[in-house]
Amino acid sequence: MNQIEVQEIRFYRVNDEFGCFSNFSAHSFKLKDKVWPTVEHYFQAQKFAGTEHEKTIRLIASPMIAARQGRDRKKPLRKDWESVKTSIMREAVFAKFTQHEDLKQILLNTGDAKLIEDSPRDSYWGCGKSGNGLNMLGQILMSIREEIRRNEETIQ
Repeated sequence: MNQIEVQEIRFYRVNDEFGCFSNFSAHSFKLKDKVWPTVEHYFQAQKFAGTEHEKTIRLIASPMIAARQGRDRKKPLRKDWESVKTSIMREAVFAKFTQHEDLKQILLNTGDAKLIEDSPRDSYWGCGKSGNGLNMLGQILMSIREEIRRNEETIQ
C-alpha cells in the first residue's frame, strides 16, 4: 500500500474511507486479559472499572449501545475518570492498531497527514462543530503512528 500525500485526513463514520480510525469500527483487541469488541466498548467500560458495569458493557452487542451505557450517569463514574480518560483511550487505540497488521499499515500509510476526528458533537475527542476542538483522538492516532514508526526503525 502506498503512502498518502495529503495534508490532513478527516474521519468520523465507520463506513467512510478512514472509518477504521473510529472507535466504533469492528476491530476487536485483547487488553487486560479480555477481548474487547471495539475501542468504544473498552473506553466506556473503563468508566466503571472493577464493577459489574465493566463486564456488562464489554458484552453489549454494539458500540453505540455501549456508548449510551457508558454515558448513563445513573451509574457511579470512577472518581479519577477525568485524569485517566486520555491514557485509557490511548492504551485501547494502541492495542487496536498494533494487534491488526492491516490497520497498522493504513495508519502508517497516512504519512505525516494531520488526522482529525471530524465530529460535529465532540470538541474534546474531535474537532467539534466549530472545527477548533482539541481533536484528542486524532492526536492519539498521530502519536501512535510515530511510536510505531520509531519501534519499526529500531527493529530494522
